[in-house]
Amino acid sequence: MTDCMVPRGPDGGGAWAGAGVAFGHRRLAIIDLSTTGHQPMHDPELGLTVAFNGCIYNYPELRQQLLGLGYRFFSHSDTEVILKGYREWGERVVDHLKGMFAFAVAEVATGRVVIARDRLGIKPLYWTEVNEGGGTGALRFASSLPALVAAGGVDTDLDPVALNHYLSFHSVVPAPRTILAGVRKLEPGAIMRIEPDGTRTTHTYWEPVFERATERADWSEADWQDAILGSLRTAVERRLVADVPVGCLLSGGLDSSLIVGLLAEAGQHGLQTFSIGFEAAGGEEGDEFKYSDVIARHYGTDHHQIRIDTARMLPALTDTIGAMSEPMMSHDCVAFYLLSEEVSKHVKVVQSGQGADEIFAGYHWYPPMAQAADGDPADALARYRTAFFDRDHAGLDRLLAPAWRLPADVAGDYVLEHFSHPGAATATDRALRLDTTVMLVDDPVKRVDNMTMAWGLEGRVPFLDHELVELAATCPPELKTAYDGKGVLKEAARKVIPHEVIDRPKGYFPVPALKHLEGPYLELVRDALHSAAARDRGLFAKDAVDALFADPNGNLTPLRGNPLWQIGLLELWLADHVDGAR
Repeated sequence: MTDCMVPRGPDGGGAWAGAGVAFGHRRLAIIDLSTTGHQPMHDPELGLTVAFNGCIYNYPELRQQLLGLGYRFFSHSDTEVILKGYREWGERVVDHLKGMFAFAVAEVATGRVVIARDRLGIKPLYWTEVNEGGGTGALRFASSLPALVAAGGVDTDLDPVALNHYLSFHSVVPAPRTILAGVRKLEPGAIMRIEPDGTRTTHTYWEPVFERATERADWSEADWQDAILGSLRTAVERRLVADVPVGCLLSGGLDSSLIVGLLAEAGQHGLQTFSIGFEAAGGEEGDEFKYSDVIARHYGTDHHQIRIDTARMLPALTDTIGAMSEPMMSHDCVAFYLLSEEVSKHVKVVQSGQGADEIFAGYHWYPPMAQAADGDPADALARYRTAFFDRDHAGLDRLLAPAWRLPADVAGDYVLEHFSHPGAATATDRALRLDTTVMLVDDPVKRVDNMTMAWGLEGRVPFLDHELVELAATCPPELKTAYDGKGVLKEAARKVIPHEVIDRPKGYFPVPALKHLEGPYLELVRDALHSAAARDRGLFAKDAVDALFADPNGNLTPLRGNPLWQIGLLELWLADHVDGAR
């Protein structure tokens, strides 16, 4: 299992075993580069062992607090703070942690293991139940799904419900499901306790409340702008904690530009910044260097323009798919993979702007949500579905072979249930909550983690600082949807960065060749969907696939994704991670 994760942790590895429990770890050394930061970390005095992935940004303050309580430290790592904190606060140590994390703590005396995942699911945590030798049950967990499959004994059949989610809910498979029937993922903001007899209990320790706070009822727009900018400034400064240099991904959009501006304010001179661009295809431009250059010049950053031609991108697709713990159809994946490869040659940590669109309502489907009937989740679902879903239930039935069709509209039912859950004041708040706690986790955040860690690069996302998320959740949605989205953030940003990158058209990482399929990219998809393994799986109706190939670029999804790439990517992922593992 750890051999599978060497790219995620290239700086060393270790293992620890106790009665009925074994931990393995691969290390990416960011804090306390010495051997005292080695993992798994065992403290014989406390009778605890931990394996941990992530970064606890407030570990220096927690360390001082725990020293004051009488604890003795043998390292200067954030890992040890989790150990001592667990002894002091038990499972509620998570309440004290500011950062991104997935960790497991073994209690030597009781044989209990506790696993936990950070509030926004920035760090992944997959698990499976298998039968070990002699038929005894075992629970395995890992930071990547392929690591579980590599250990054997995993049910790698497809989960039909997850397949329906993937093809409806814009390739998002909400936790705890994954595309494989035998693998699950711990939900964001959740703790699982595993007793020695195998008994499991899971509970959620954090969820944001998207309602107006009485103490902020009289806040003006300026008050909100100041509070949000102050919270983001704190988030950016927190994510500078490291014993190695910290760079920044710079797309030239509002979000990454604002992070660079705040890093400059914090005294980060000579900051290394990185932008990527691709060849144009289908009449669509493949780079936004003109905007990133504005910020790089303004702040005098050590800027790296990374240009990717088609000859380099096609071979990288195979490795990109290999780096995916779950199938991700987003065109951005290969961009992040190639960007991370180049960035990792210069730094080991980067800040990135992911999450701002979900936290501050930057997408086009948020304003129409305000027209939904008050308190009517079904009306809210109808509006959300029109903008976000790749296809309706009837369209899903046309695409899938009969054996894989389900009577229920599983994605629609899931969103309706989420919208019906208390804790969101308006239809816009419901959509923001769904996107923050589900879509964001299993699309942009997962993409960043998988692609950066494939190159031993740690990506940090200040817009997902949980205190900033909690603050933004209480902000009136009309302030967020103003000025074509992210209004309150745009107005706050005017106090920091040049207006040219605030008032520009909304952009993204453009990878035209995967939206406009032709030439070798189209042949790659054709080969995948016509392979013997794909025929044996029989996921898709032949006439539906034939129709897509007849017009491969004529029917984009509402979010401008290519449905032929979506199903082709799924078969390519299965060929790599399931067929290749057998």
